[in-house]
Amino acid sequence: MRMSIITLAMGAVMLSSCANDKNHAATAASPAAPSTTAAPIIPKTGQTTLAQEGRNPAEFPRYVEQLKQKARQQGISQPTIDSAFANIHFVDRAISADKNQLENKITLDDYLRRVLPAAKITQGQTLYQQNAASLQRASARYGVQPQYIVALWGMESGYGKIQGKDDVFSALATLAFEGRREAFFTNELIAALTIVDKGEATSEMMKGSWAGAMGQSQFMPSSYLSYGADGDGDGKIDIWNNTDDVFASTANYLSREGWKNNQEWGQEIKLPTGFDSALLGLKNEQMRSVSDWQQKGITSADGKPLPASVMRAWVITPDSDQGRAFLVYDNFRTIMHWNRSYYFAISVGMMADDIAGASAQ
Repeated sequence: MRMSIITLAMGAVMLSSCANDKNHAATAASPAAPSTTAAPIIPKTGQTTLAQEGRNPAEFPRYVEQLKQKARQQGISQPTIDSAFANIHFVDRAISADKNQLENKITLDDYLRRVLPAAKITQGQTLYQQNAASLQRASARYGVQPQYIVALWGMESGYGKIQGKDDVFSALATLAFEGRREAFFTNELIAALTIVDKGEATSEMMKGSWAGAMGQSQFMPSSYLSYGADGDGDGKIDIWNNTDDVFASTANYLSREGWKNNQEWGQEIKLPTGFDSALLGLKNEQMRSVSDWQQKGITSADGKPLPASVMRAWVITPDSDQGRAFLVYDNFRTIMHWNRSYYFAISVGMMADDIAGASAQ
């Protein structure tokens, strides 16, 4: 679910997808509504946080030696280990950023205002047209509508401009050392080393976010290995510089996670008075057809009846303080494989709608 952004707080919004599920794993948000309770006070540096929790940052160098040994045991070559760890360092802000992500503290409306400004949507519409041929190739190959590829591109890296400049190996080693998700980040570090060991990238290329997410698609290293795709047939997968590969990799991820190219993501709705809150959520038992939801009194946001349809759908209320509700489909659930956050998935869907709407005009 990365950060060379104007401020760390804005970075947490822009790049909230730092890897929570198969793609991005540092996001604190979950399928439940983001917390509206007061956030705990976070010390100014990661070192203070670790010291308070009993893990002394002075022990980081010794921990790095343990990581090197694990890499050797996993078959990583010594030249790769030498190059990857040549400039290893403790990324103190990775700890505080991981624990203090802005998405957990703001309303949906605030979040959407920050991540979907009008200029960003307009830029997405322009880039959609400029990259039409490449996007159509990826769309035809993987069965993913191109507007969703562009929306994820925009949300993840500001269309490639905000990829992060942190050393991926240092970020992942720091987060493994911190300990809350040691196994996860250790495995991601091994995956990052594997990318270099296979010759897919050099150690110098491995730059990304504070969470270790890389490139214009902000893939975690394991996602690069699993879903990275060569979009232009040059035999390489370059998600840092090659938009053909970025588009193909994004579409490949969505396709393999269950994308349905005959569906959209969902829509905002109005709930009837007295709606049973037990029906809210994305669990299988909470699924109904669109027609079933219509019969329960749900309407479109403008009050018009929902269309009769047997399509699977769920009802979610991402922000209990504001009362906004959404009817979402299987593709929404697939977006949440990318990042398990209601806020993020809704923003991707809304941006995709805006891009598609402009292209149809």
